[in-house]
Formats: sequence, structure tokens, C-alpha cells
Amino acid sequence: MKSRIGTVFRKEVLDNFRDRRSLMSALFFGPLFGPFLFAIMISFALDKHVSEVDEPLQLPVSGADNAPNLIAFLERSNTEIVKIEADLDSARIKVRDGEHDLALIIPAGFGENFSAGQPAVVRLVSDSANNNTAKDVRRARALLDAYQRRMGMLRLQARGLNPTTVMPVIVEDVDVSTPTGRSVILLGMMTYFVIFSMLMGGLYLAIDTTAGERERGSLEPLLTLPVPRSDLIIGKILATCVYMITSLAVTLLAFSVSLQFVPLEELGMTANFGPSVVIRIFLLMLPFALLGAALMTCVASFTKSYKEAQTYLTVVMLVPTLPILFAAIRTVKPDLSYMMVPSLSQHLIITDLMKAEPIPLAYPLVSMGSTLLLGLLLTALAARLYKREGILG
Repeated sequence: MKSRIGTVFRKEVLDNFRDRRSLMSALFFGPLFGPFLFAIMISFALDKHVSEVDEPLQLPVSGADNAPNLIAFLERSNTEIVKIEADLDSARIKVRDGEHDLALIIPAGFGENFSAGQPAVVRLVSDSANNNTAKDVRRARALLDAYQRRMGMLRLQARGLNPTTVMPVIVEDVDVSTPTGRSVILLGMMTYFVIFSMLMGGLYLAIDTTAGERERGSLEPLLTLPVPRSDLIIGKILATCVYMITSLAVTLLAFSVSLQFVPLEELGMTANFGPSVVIRIFLLMLPFALLGAALMTCVASFTKSYKEAQTYLTVVMLVPTLPILFAAIRTVKPDLSYMMVPSLSQHLIITDLMKAEPIPLAYPLVSMGSTLLLGLLLTALAARLYKREGILG
């Protein structure tokens, strides 16, 4: 039995290796292109965030002469004042049309109310539906709030009152996160890329060894050989596993290299993705190769052509990633019960590995065991499906 499965295994591995176009698609666009694109996107976002923080805030102001102290405070706070002539209605139109990202309107009576100790109103005009200007609006509002607090304290001091009398509660933020923990905010979706690239690595072989052979007419003579069909399908699934594992190794290596060029340190973050973490993630994901290969083989067994199988499997590839999206939306924390769910358990463990947090030994054991068990069940199902006479179409 082992020799028969080994023969089928070697044949499928070598045949797929000779198909250089499929090989490049499986081992380049997913495992290599994905991680480097992921790193480039994060680097671009970080560089843009850092540069925006350092760059002066351009703030169009109408009525700047009505509040010289406020304008001086804003200019000392890295703000470039752009004087405009506009009332509230015209400012609304200019912001809505995109002529200005935001505008600060200082009425003519601002100085009189301020000197009299009365509330002095300013109007910050913005478009909350424009995500591109949200950061500038937040910066402008934070500066205005800071000026408001400072002036309030000065007024209390001028009246001989301690400013702390209006501050019955002082909230001090205590951040217990670590640099590696904060990095997961940006790198949390890495598991999605890892699983998706694994499936991409075995996609073409899973299709070719099932629907592809049926379409070429080579499946019928293959099944007439004096070899148990279960041996044939197991050999095909194991060959698919080899390419999925290869894709996994290339993906993890690409991530470990590309993350070296991501400037996480500029935001106080550190990527915990060294060799030891890479090896542990690789071992953790190994059982998922059997599950993914068996799942794609089962689905492809119901298709009639290569194109049809490609359509169905493209949708099936999204199924293992759904638990990851669920975890991201619900902020799921690791629990032993979640370790029974493939892809979700791997995602939670990988996230804790990147956070450099301690992981109970039971978590990876249950995760790998449940994933392997489901993979074996799907392999048995695939072998059963290929015993049907209808498999020949």
C-alpha cells in the first residue's frame, strides 16, 4: 500500500513541478508577492502617518485678527495659518466642494466676549464624511481644546482660585502593552495571508489531479488500474500537501525578511518574528496542509471541468479565513474551546506568539490535533467519493 501511494505521490509532485506556469503562480504570487506587498503597504502607511504628524497643520482661518492670542498659540503648536475671507455659509460651501479641508471661523465679537470673561465662540467647519480630512480635523480640535483649557486655568488664577478645584478627577493613562503587543495591531491579519498562500500553493494541483484529469480523459484509465482508489486519492492529497507546505515555508520566510524593512520602531512597536517564532508557526500550520488539501480535493471531485473546479475552489478558499475575520471583529481572546476550530485556533496562537506572550501547551496540542483529525476525516471522505461510479462524469 505504501509503495502504491508513494508512486502516485511522486508522479503528481513531478508532473506539477514540470508545469512551470502553475508552479510560478502557486509559489510566487501567493507566498512571495503577498508578504512583500503586505510589508510595503504597512511601511507606506507608517511613513505617511509619521510625516503627517511632523508636518505643520494647514488651517484656513477667517477672522484671524479677531483673536491674535489664539492665532499665536496655534502657530506655536506647529500650525500654518492660512487667512481667508469667508462667512459661515461660504465656508461651508468651500469645505463641501473640497476647496478647503476645514476652516476656522472667528466671529467679530470674539475679542469682546473673551475680554468680558464670557464664552467666546469659534466655529470649526469640516466634512465628517471625508475620511481624508479626519486627521486634520482631529488635530485642529485637539489644539482648540488645549487652548480652551489653558485659558480656563488662567481665568481661575486671575480670580485667586486654584485651577485644580474644577478638576475633581484626574485620569492618568497607564499602558500595559508591550512593543511586540502593539505591533499586532498592524500585523494581526498576517495569519490571513499565511493561510491563503498555503491554499494557493496546492490549488492548481488539487484541480489538476481531479477535474483536470477528468477533463483530459485520463481519469478513467487511471481508475481502471488494479490499485485501490483510496491509494490513488491519498497519493494525490499528499502531493498537494507538499506544495502547500512549500508555500507555507516560502511565505513565512518572505514575512521574516520583509518585516525587517518595516519601520515599526518609529511608532514604538517591535515585530516578534524571529527564527524561533517562524519555526513554531510552521509546525503549528503543518496539519492545516492536510485539511486544506483534502477539502479542495473533495470539492473538486464534484466538478466536471478545470474551469468549474477553479470557480468553486476560489470560493472555498475563503471559508477557512472567515474565522479570522470573526476574531478580528469580535476581538476574540484565546480559550481552550476555540482551539477546536481550525484556522481560528492557529490565528489566536500565532497572534500570541507575535506578542511574545506565554501559551499553555494544551492550546497548540488541541489545535494541531483537531485540525489533523478533521483533515483525516476529509481525506477519508475524498477516498469514499472516488469510489463512486459517478466520479467519471
